Amino acid sequence: MARTFAYARVSTAGQTTENQVREIEAAGFKVDRRRIVTETVSGSSSIDQRPGFAKLLDRLERDDVLIVTKMDRLGRNAIDVAQTVAKLGDMGVRVHCLALGGVDLTSAAGKMTMGVINAVAQFERDLLIERTNSGLARAKAEGTKLGRKATLEPDQRAAVRDALEAGASVSEVARRYDTSRQTILRVRDAVAG
Repeated sequence: MARTFAYARVSTAGQTTENQVREIEAAGFKVDRRRIVTETVSGSSSIDQRPGFAKLLDRLERDDVLIVTKMDRLGRNAIDVAQTVAKLGDMGVRVHCLALGGVDLTSAAGKMTMGVINAVAQFERDLLIERTNSGLARAKAEGTKLGRKATLEPDQRAAVRDALEAGASVSEVARRYDTSRQTILRVRDAVAG
């Protein structure tokens, strides 16, 4: 027999999942309180980093129904959400999202909706990459030096090379110049390369 579960998530301890639970009930879904899984975890965390959702996965069985108020409850981005929905679909779990009119995301219509959302998300990522590359090219053409400022000045880099050639350890030189071992190794390798 199919059971209905609800998953509600908030990002910070100052927030409550109660509004999400009420929204699910107002949409006509009857969910036993023992089957409502709530957690406080950042939306930037992938679904596999959410302990409450992991426990929910252990409880879900074929033909069960999972209700969420919004797609972002299921993942940090469209790809993450799509992977989560596919995983649940493979388990035989139907996933309903209230923000999309309660559509079952594992149904044909739901999969089409997910496809459109994923296409839009990919389009947005591609536009962001284009804008970033365009901005970098413009800055470079204007003579702007890209990247972060060097940790050590040229005379300090020469002194680092001298100290290393004189037998000083990388750690010792890093302490002397109040920098990381990695910075000293980059200076050393720039000469060797």
